[in-house]
Amino acid sequence: MKINRRLLTLIGATIISSLSFGAIKVAYVAGGCFWCTEADMEKVPGVLEVISGYSGGKIANPTYKQVSAGNTGHLESIKIKYDDEKISYSQLLNKFFRVIDITDGEGQFIDRGYQYSPAVFYISSEEKKIALKELEKTKVEGKLNKIAVKLISFNTFYNAEDYHQDYYKKNPIRYNYYRNRSGRNQYLEKIWSTKK
Repeated sequence: MKINRRLLTLIGATIISSLSFGAIKVAYVAGGCFWCTEADMEKVPGVLEVISGYSGGKIANPTYKQVSAGNTGHLESIKIKYDDEKISYSQLLNKFFRVIDITDGEGQFIDRGYQYSPAVFYISSEEKKIALKELEKTKVEGKLNKIAVKLISFNTFYNAEDYHQDYYKKNPIRYNYYRNRSGRNQYLEKIWSTKK
């Protein structure tokens, strides 16, 4: 079902969340610090919204403090709403794999531990196949030696606390300081600067 986007803006987010859209899809991924992955993926054409949160664990409604302590089984994750008429799931994952380190399964950059490890939470066997294909493609294109991204069947996603949402916009100085010190930018520049 196609709906006029301007009309959606007028209706409001509460009602929108209960509607079913034909072209609006959702992907769930993890790539370390969700401030960074949210910021990167919100810049991708075709992405409508990115929400920071937690996925993969067994504890309901976890807090940031619980997840960051590493005892919940959850990963810092993001929920990506995208328009599949503008960007496919395959293209979305290709963009995502270029803003994380697919070779590091022990965390991402300065953030260490299972809770910061990379993952794709697939909803169907088709998504799992696409993820495997895109990971292999990224490995070859980046001339990387291995793949350490977990493929996990999606169960539940819990939104992170409000202060984490759009952190890069609300706290640009603190965000940029963290990001520049994390090693993320330096790694991505080294791997992808000559391979665009």
